[in-house]
Order: sequence, then C-alpha cells, then structure tokens
Amino acid sequence: MQAGRYTRVAIGLHWVIALGIFVLIALGLAMTQLKLPASTMFRLYQLHKSVGITVLLAVLARMAWRLGHPPPPLPAGLPAYERRAAGGTHLLLYVLMLGLPLTGWAMVSASPFNIPTVLFGVVPWPHLPVISTLAHKAPVEAAFKAIHTYAAWTLIALLALHTGAALRHHFVLRDGVLARMLPTVSRAVSRRVP
Repeated sequence: MQAGRYTRVAIGLHWVIALGIFVLIALGLAMTQLKLPASTMFRLYQLHKSVGITVLLAVLARMAWRLGHPPPPLPAGLPAYERRAAGGTHLLLYVLMLGLPLTGWAMVSASPFNIPTVLFGVVPWPHLPVISTLAHKAPVEAAFKAIHTYAAWTLIALLALHTGAALRHHFVLRDGVLARMLPTVSRAVSRRVP
C-alpha cells in the first residue's frame, strides 16, 4: 500500500458496498415506482433483500477492518469545518448503511405475509425472532417501512453530497482525496499528490 492510500481491502469493500447500494437504490425505485407483474415484483423483493444483507455484511466487515487499519489522514490544509463535515457525513453514512438493512430486515420479519427470505435463491435467511412472533404485525411493519423509506431518501441525498465532495477534491482542489480510494492509481499521480 502506498502512503496516504487506503488498504486494498478497504478499497475493495468500499466499492463493493457502493455498487450494492446503487443496485439497492435502483431496485427500491423499481419496486416502489413501477407497476410490475406480481411475479417480477416478488423476484425484485428477493433480490433487494439479498443485496441488502450482502451490503450489511460488507459494512460490518469494513468496520471491523477499519478498527485495525485507520484511514489515511485528510490533507493538512483542509479547513476545520470541512474536516468536521467529512467526519459527520461519514458517521451518518455508516449509521444509514447499517440502519437501512436492519430496518428492511425488521420490516420483512414483521410482515403479516411471513414470506421467507432466501439469499440469492440459495441461502435461507431467518426473520428477526421477537418481531416475527408479534401478534399484531401490520402496524410494526408499517412503522419500519416508513423509517426504511425516509432513511433511503436520506442516504440518496448523502451519497450525492459524498460524491460531489469527492469530485470537488479531485477536479477543483486536486488534493488526491479521491485518488486514495480509487482501485488503481498510477505511481506518477500518487507521487504528485501532497
């Protein structure tokens, strides 16, 4: 690993999580905005749940990896308010990346339909124990659905902010913040970055 760059594991997990989140957003929008046949809808929901649990596991792996491998420091000249904004945004991203799969899992567990989740059509995934045994599930499912929906829109807004900030660092400030998270960066570019 070059100085000032994330580890290969952190970079790999970042992009796996990012890809998973974009797939989840696309699936979520298709499921809520399009009028599709019931069989297609069922497949989309199963895929959405499968990718959601995969993202949850990848986020947990990323957090565990980060405990022993702290991120490289931000550029020295970055103003304090931008450092705080970056830290706050990253913290909220982690909260949402954990919270969205958990609320989705809770919503499915509280569903009166009791439809099983089978990850990618292969691995059976259990419902959450307490929630799945409630006598009156419908209001609980509705509450988790509302939380999940609002959290998803919040995540979309934060991702736009995160992406915009990364592009600003790359194209305007040219400080190498984005380059340290890209899977491949030429050595010449890495050496020029402060």
